Amino acid sequence: MTYIGEIAGLLTSLFFAINAVVVTKAVQKVGSVIGNRTRLAFALLYLIILNTILFRQPLPISAESQRWAWLSLSGVIGLALGDAFLFQSYYEVGPRIGTLLLSLSTIFGALEAWIFLGESLRLGQTIGIALTLGGIIWVILEQGNGKPQVSRSTVRGIMFGILGAIGQATGLVFSKQGMLGNFSPVSGNVIRMLAAALALWLVTLLQKQGGKTIRTLRGNPSAFKLLMLAALIGPVIGVSLSLLAVQNTEVGVASVLTSLSPIFILPISHFFFKEKLGWQAIAGTMLAMVGVTILFLT
Repeated sequence: MTYIGEIAGLLTSLFFAINAVVVTKAVQKVGSVIGNRTRLAFALLYLIILNTILFRQPLPISAESQRWAWLSLSGVIGLALGDAFLFQSYYEVGPRIGTLLLSLSTIFGALEAWIFLGESLRLGQTIGIALTLGGIIWVILEQGNGKPQVSRSTVRGIMFGILGAIGQATGLVFSKQGMLGNFSPVSGNVIRMLAAALALWLVTLLQKQGGKTIRTLRGNPSAFKLLMLAALIGPVIGVSLSLLAVQNTEVGVASVLTSLSPIFILPISHFFFKEKLGWQAIAGTMLAMVGVTILFLT
């Protein structure tokens, strides 16, 4: 198929948008902390099975210690901490605003790569950063009956969303160091997920929250099923599609196409969450996505 990379990129954004909705439904029932630790456990299980099928070993034990160190740090920061903040943002402000705030990770990633990795920050990227920030602020300050809709819960959700974006960006910077050379992205994802799951569940056991987690999930079987589904949609299907996109089209194009979840979220939020979307919400989202596009393509 001629456009398999482009189609895979668009499907990535669609699956990540669906994942945000599924996660939001789950954390509204059991909370963001339990939701994150449960999703990570299932995602690790799925990835171990996938790695065993592809490479006939559950874990990439032959990988160098330095690679394990970088990817483990990436997992703890990006998946354990970053996703925890992101899930709480979904809980506070919903998947539409939460997913839009996650696009800030492109900005933080560019800035961190500029500061720590010595990568250049071009004029086009600076313009992209400004447009993305402007679009996000525009959406957040959307007017309703002549008054800004910024409540205390919204402020908390925005802060959690920003922290989630920083975690995602930092995790990707560390992941870039761990993926240097010819190394399987699937195996890299297994290491990241293993470190994140171990870190979260170690804290869970130290805080003696394991029993509470199991009781909460038993009392909310629908949330349990949603988290099983979210673990499959995001870390497995979504990430696999993103890798397929990168392999079959230009990296810049793939990066843009895999970052369009906020656009797919608009109709989902309208029909499933009954949100009333004004022209400002739509225009601000589009402006932010133009900024993201410029960031990647320059």
